Amino acid sequence: MNRAPEDARAPVKPARAPGWFRLLSRGGLILTVILISLACSLPLSAPAGDIPSPEPIIWWTNTPGGPEPEIATEVPAGATVVLPTATLPASATAPVDASVVDNTPYLYYAQAGDTLDTLATRFSVLQGEIDSPETFPETGLLRPGQLFIIPRRLANTTAAQKVIPDSDVVHSPTAALFDTQAFVSQAGGYLSTYQEYLATTGWTSGADIIDRVALENSVNPRLLLSLLQYQAGWVYGQPPSNQLEDYPLGLVDPNKDGLFEQLSWAVGNVSVGYYGWRESLVTDLVFTDGVRARLSPELNAGTVGVMYHFAQIYDSVGWLNASDFDAGFAAVHASMFGDPWVRAALVEPLFPPTLTQPELILPFELGAFWSYSGGPHGAWDKYGARAAIDFAPPSQESGCVPSDSWVTAMAPGLIIRSGEGVLVLDLDGDGNESSGWVLLYLHLAAEGKLEVGTWVTTGQYLGHPSCEGGFSTGTHIHIARKYNGEWMVAGGAVPFTLSGWAVGAGSAAYEGTLTRGDKTIHASPLGTASTLITREE
Repeated sequence: MNRAPEDARAPVKPARAPGWFRLLSRGGLILTVILISLACSLPLSAPAGDIPSPEPIIWWTNTPGGPEPEIATEVPAGATVVLPTATLPASATAPVDASVVDNTPYLYYAQAGDTLDTLATRFSVLQGEIDSPETFPETGLLRPGQLFIIPRRLANTTAAQKVIPDSDVVHSPTAALFDTQAFVSQAGGYLSTYQEYLATTGWTSGADIIDRVALENSVNPRLLLSLLQYQAGWVYGQPPSNQLEDYPLGLVDPNKDGLFEQLSWAVGNVSVGYYGWRESLVTDLVFTDGVRARLSPELNAGTVGVMYHFAQIYDSVGWLNASDFDAGFAAVHASMFGDPWVRAALVEPLFPPTLTQPELILPFELGAFWSYSGGPHGAWDKYGARAAIDFAPPSQESGCVPSDSWVTAMAPGLIIRSGEGVLVLDLDGDGNESSGWVLLYLHLAAEGKLEVGTWVTTGQYLGHPSCEGGFSTGTHIHIARKYNGEWMVAGGAVPFTLSGWAVGAGSAAYEGTLTRGDKTIHASPLGTASTLITREE
């Protein structure tokens, strides 16, 4: 059985330079939350640890025309509750009056990546209840900016304020010209002198670690820097404690200390939220104090990704502080890099509703039989975007054994990156991994692998499958797609199709199908006859 790569993560415990600790001051505006215990609540769609039962839940209420919001002990069917605008009196107990609750439909403007199915899940309505003045497709991507009229069915959600655009979360075209080293050096904080020993690159600077994690996981380096500053003060100052020196992103685990491991963990959180929102697998958050909150259906994927990360490390009050647009993470991010929404206007939407995948073939030789060994799962790490699938070559032995089989180019393109087990193919040939269609190959053997700068044609040999470049229990190849720096989920609205075989996602990672016409193959790591597939003329 194989699993998505923790790939190039170093097993060597990092050594770091010591330092005194100082954290730049940052403001924090504490918003009022109202906590009420309920016997039941909406299910959490993504893992977030053990949740006590009964589960407390956040209810945000506001009584129009009055200076003070009231606690909602009962919420009428179809009611919507909004963020408070005044401090909650400790003695408030009055229920919400249905006559003052907003029951008007949502007027929602579609965002890039939206589909009718994802909107129905986020807004908790049936697809047939969603309407628009314009025509729209029942399947596939919706046009960004199109108006949709959607009934209000959610009784309580978080605020709808977006804190960061998608293009500042993924490794979008805005990341391509960003100079991490220059920014870190000019900031002059703890990160500028930080070094860590990694198994594959030896002593590595903080800026280089930022760039490596950003590129491998396809996240924006600006996001990583602002998370480091907001949580630990590393960019402009010094960490204020030994704990924030060792665990700057909030995961206190002796096996996960140091910048590389902490960033990789945080990126995993952001990816779970970001791509979970894309696939409607994440609709709720659970904070460290057990409080549960339903996410506003009007949020964007980038905001949900960051909010999901903060929910893993903060209680409900700390999360509200971090999510506050004027005094939380968004304010820190904007103070470091300028208004992200101005930057986003240059490149968003990241993909249009007319986006289609270029023609791709199965990644092995004509007439060869390979096994469909892994359905949609993590593109780089084992969490996050379920954008990758696996194929295993024929072999007389199980496990990690050398293979004479060849991995081939799925489409023509330019090889723009190569590493341990890694090869990246740029289909538009501009040499920029953050723009256009890009294909990732993982677990290619070093021997026989083509070099960076090589232009390849469809079907050309790239190298041999192996176990190199990550953790694997058997020789195979792992492939994934990106467009404008965003992983394209394999079972999503833009079908992952290879030689006419369309990928279908399963209920869990590594499960899934390949379907062409009336034939369907189910993924399995066992390499049985039923998983075999061949590339035909």
